[in-house]
Amino acid sequence: MECISVEALCVAAREPEELISQGEKIYADRLAAAAEVIYKNREDKPIVLISGPSGSGKTTSAMRLARLLEQKGCKAHTVSMDNYFLPMHMNEHARGKDGKIDFESPQRLDIPLFKEHLGKLIRGERIDIPSFDFAAQERREGMPLLCEKGDIVIIEGIHALNPLLTGDFDDFTQGVYVSVRTRIQSGDELLHPSKIRLMRRLMRDKLYRGRSLSETFEFFKSVERGENLYIMPYKHRADIDIDTFVEYEAPVYRDILLPELEKASDDYSDYASYADIEKFLKLLAPIDRDLVPQQSLIREFIG
Repeated sequence: MECISVEALCVAAREPEELISQGEKIYADRLAAAAEVIYKNREDKPIVLISGPSGSGKTTSAMRLARLLEQKGCKAHTVSMDNYFLPMHMNEHARGKDGKIDFESPQRLDIPLFKEHLGKLIRGERIDIPSFDFAAQERREGMPLLCEKGDIVIIEGIHALNPLLTGDFDDFTQGVYVSVRTRIQSGDELLHPSKIRLMRRLMRDKLYRGRSLSETFEFFKSVERGENLYIMPYKHRADIDIDTFVEYEAPVYRDILLPELEKASDDYSDYASYADIEKFLKLLAPIDRDLVPQQSLIREFIG
């Protein structure tokens, strides 16, 4: 278990450019090591499946791995499993015992179509990837994709390692699990990695989705339940693990989140479950988000 202390972060924040450079290098090195393994196995296993819980940085990790593979002379295609969501009126299989749709369930995906496409990609046949319109909850016309010999297809999504979708293709796939693994420490107290991921969601939802912190907290309960049911049980299927913790990210979030957290402490009934986020952020020295490099994983959450 990796830990970094609040005290160490505060000292390092006195020279923010150096801390940022160091944090970016650590993450870049992790990606480079993963890309090396993927490249080495590309002939036998041309499909890369990237899974991880909400706020883990799957999208950025997939895109940056693709660029690293391209630099090695290997054509890489990226596909989001979100494109395989079923239209809302076709979600009957995703209903729970209470009759409500379980929005975290893998049954919300068009499993037969996804498996058909995965088989075709492995055989070198062209597929037409659908496009999902989240606002309308409808499927739209997408784009064609052909995986030629020597190419790699990177498929990212929370259910990418779930055998219900990908278990028939283990001989042709490489699994990657990305998540925050490092903890922030203050004395005997640790901030769990899930709280770092929640901070990322809070940032994105506040800045770009118009959600209050209370709304994100409430939504995150369902997300965590889905993670425990549908994601965590299959992380052992990954061939590669990538810790997406970035050392300087919590100091960047500090001044943006703290005023909203203090407000939520009065408005949200279950705030005690998340009060440790406020406590740890108050201990950190802030870093200006304008210093964050444009290619940083953190930009996935702060824009």
